[in-house]
Amino acid sequence: MNNKITNNLKIIEKNVKSLQDVKFESLIVNASKIIINSLKKNKKILFCGNGGSAADSQHLSAELLGQYLKNRQALAAVDLTSNSSLLTSVGNDISFDQVFSRQISAIGFSGDVLFAITTSGKSKNVLNAIKTAKHKGLKVILLASVKANKLKKKVDLFIPSPGNRVDRIQETHIMIGHLICELVEEVLSN
Repeated sequence: MNNKITNNLKIIEKNVKSLQDVKFESLIVNASKIIINSLKKNKKILFCGNGGSAADSQHLSAELLGQYLKNRQALAAVDLTSNSSLLTSVGNDISFDQVFSRQISAIGFSGDVLFAITTSGKSKNVLNAIKTAKHKGLKVILLASVKANKLKKKVDLFIPSPGNRVDRIQETHIMIGHLICELVEEVLSN
């Protein structure tokens, strides 16, 4: 058992160290700038994802809307994953593939940002959300695994998280999300 823990901690450490790469630093800074520019124009950030990525969407939108490290004004962030009545009605009556894109078509406007999170890059509802967001003039930040690299051309900013397992990818996702929230808050709380 101890061996398993030690091996996993080594993998986690390797993934965290890779985030210190200049490439990751610039991606995190660029994502923060996209969000800051949108919020400065009184626009909003929409978050979506499935499963653990839905939890990360809720978590990161709460960090912006509530507060992260500083007592400051609320920042316009909307999580598209937490309205269970909407998700189940659209999922049942229309298609689960449309649960996020349907919301974006109603409340997403040019200048807003879609912050999509997926480990696989294959979730049809996230892919449809990206397509709808781009059609409506939203900027799109995609936080995914390296395996989703084919989506790079479909978004404004692609952040490929290190990791070979879903849980390891999700660990880096929340770290990246927290780094972005800290940079956004630093600029917008002054």
